[in-house]
Amino acid sequence: MPTQPYILRARDWAPEARSLVGGKLASLGELIQAGARVPPWFAVTTYAYERTLEHNGLLDTIRRAMAALDVSDQTSLEVASLCARKLIEGHSFPADLEEQLHEAYEALAKEIDVPDLAVAVRSSATAEDAADASFAGQQETYLWIRGRRSVARHVLRCWSSLYTPQAISYRARLGLAPDAGSMSVGVQQMVDARVAGVMFTLNPSNGDLSKIGIEASWGLGVSVVGGEVTPDRYWVDKVTLEILKRTISPKAMEYRQAADGGMVRVPVAAERQDVPCLSDEEVVELARLAKAIEAGYGSPRDIEWAIDARLPFPDNVLLLQCRPETVWSNRAPTPLVAPKADPLDYVTDRMLAGLRDMTRS
Repeated sequence: MPTQPYILRARDWAPEARSLVGGKLASLGELIQAGARVPPWFAVTTYAYERTLEHNGLLDTIRRAMAALDVSDQTSLEVASLCARKLIEGHSFPADLEEQLHEAYEALAKEIDVPDLAVAVRSSATAEDAADASFAGQQETYLWIRGRRSVARHVLRCWSSLYTPQAISYRARLGLAPDAGSMSVGVQQMVDARVAGVMFTLNPSNGDLSKIGIEASWGLGVSVVGGEVTPDRYWVDKVTLEILKRTISPKAMEYRQAADGGMVRVPVAAERQDVPCLSDEEVVELARLAKAIEAGYGSPRDIEWAIDARLPFPDNVLLLQCRPETVWSNRAPTPLVAPKADPLDYVTDRMLAGLRDMTRS
């Protein structure tokens, strides 16, 4: 019997379990404890990942492949990545883990009362979403996955994405070993997103902490996160929650659920392209949630969200991911007025300016 859990349900998450679920899922656990609306999920823990590699005798093979790697050489990087990924995806779970994974998926489907429930299968690495680095986009997420066997297959694919070329090279840039870290996987109810996007508890264009910036587009959020559309943008005053400015962009495409249960890119009808995709009350509710979350963490946040087409307001405003904002937060603050070495410098500057004006006249 395992000494640590293979599966951890959202309701059982506690801060001491962070190393078992990785940064992404730990942040979801924190959001739930703070009372935020988050789609139901469970975690396949880092212990399950490590036990599977041990069970199949893969640890030493992967370490040897990583030890021979020259991260500055693209070919070497791709060969090592392919080796590690094929090893992980080509092997099976320990029998007891596979059984527990199937049971957890069936229990989630029963809880929501949707047979063959569509889920998002999300990677959650142990180094992810750290305050001094953002691993966003380094590992894989798979959407609209149905059925316990497909979920199991995509868990393996998430685990193997710990060794994508970009993930290995990113760890190297941070001074981490190529095989550093571990991986949990979140299995989360898929949101039928009418609208989705990202928001920042500052103005992402200039770092202004008094504003909340919201980016939104039709359908699933991959179009916004992947930069495939120019989203609608809203700027909200963080104190009053007043909408200060909005820019409505033509939104020509969106991602929707495909007939086969996957995801498909489709055109947006002409009459919807230039229409705001969020109502004012949805914008204000998103900003309210962002403000409360930042207050809880005490630092700026980068948040992914969705508006579920099946639910009434405000229950339809759901949070999907939350991580530290790392672009502006890691910059040293710049004063609006340059400091003077001595108070007399100010007087001297004014005198010299006066002399220059007299000379010009």
